[in-house]
Amino acid sequence: MSGRTSARITAAALLAAGTLCATALQAPAAGAAEPPGAAASAAATQDAKKAAAFWTADRMRAAKPLDLLSVARKKLDAAAARAASAPAAHAVPRGKEATVPPTLPSLPSPGLKSFPQAGAPWTGGGKVTTTAGRVFFTYQGRQASCSGNAVTSENRSTVLTAGHCVKLDGAWHTNWVFVPGYHDGQAPHGKWAASKTLATPQWTASEDINYDVGAAVVPPLNGKHLTDAVGAQGVAFNTGYNKKMYAFGYPAASPYDGSKLIYCSGNTFKDPLLSKDHGMKCNMTGGSSGGPWFTGFDEKTGTGLQSSVNSFGYTFLPNTMFGPYFGDDAKNLYNKAQSS
Repeated sequence: MSGRTSARITAAALLAAGTLCATALQAPAAGAAEPPGAAASAAATQDAKKAAAFWTADRMRAAKPLDLLSVARKKLDAAAARAASAPAAHAVPRGKEATVPPTLPSLPSPGLKSFPQAGAPWTGGGKVTTTAGRVFFTYQGRQASCSGNAVTSENRSTVLTAGHCVKLDGAWHTNWVFVPGYHDGQAPHGKWAASKTLATPQWTASEDINYDVGAAVVPPLNGKHLTDAVGAQGVAFNTGYNKKMYAFGYPAASPYDGSKLIYCSGNTFKDPLLSKDHGMKCNMTGGSSGGPWFTGFDEKTGTGLQSSVNSFGYTFLPNTMFGPYFGDDAKNLYNKAQSS
């Protein structure tokens, strides 16, 4: 996962869905700089073109998955004590429920599937196969990968992902590209490089696990905006807990290899331990970070309302994924991205 500690790497192997040390969840990250491309410009667009060219098929195949965040049991007591001393500071602000519908046609697809599902290749087709994709970037000098998803937006150019897939350990990732519909080194719908990446204020300032939500704005490619080319899923905020949800991603750590879109499905639950996140039984591994969670997902069309992202897991609770609650701060991030 990150290079902060070797324990984090060990946790990734235990977690299957990816990991980050609890220190990253609880302690402010040093030197949280402005994200690259904070001001959209011709120079930022040129940098995006260079980033897209950087990611050759061989580099995409060789990219190492950035693991999901992880929390060890010994860190929970300290976190619980802090939350008890100042509960308001650890609450996820919520407002009225809000949804934005997908902007794509309803397409027929083969019948699926099973519900619940703890992790399997997605064979149902539909628009999720073009809106979801792998994310590639340079992190601490190495080539790494996550997942992301194209969503309905005013600029028709917005990708949602995890906060740690745009910034980690106080530094913003570089050479950031989104490859929708990725398959085995191929970019069937193009490589969309970010002119701007951003995250919730809480993740930007201190990498708070409750707000592990990131976004990217990508300039047009070959004269087309992203969602005009691949479609766009809807988004939803403040929808509550205990929902029937589907999670997607491109896990690239064993037993997966990053070449296929994988999904999990199930009835979610509210994290009873450290965070205010959603939980789901899911065995996706590192590289799935940032992949979308959907409510109201239609298996026949592959469409839904994105309501979270793959984020973290507990080292002592295998095959369980957690994703941040999309409250007002996630909504504000979405609005900031779509208006960029």
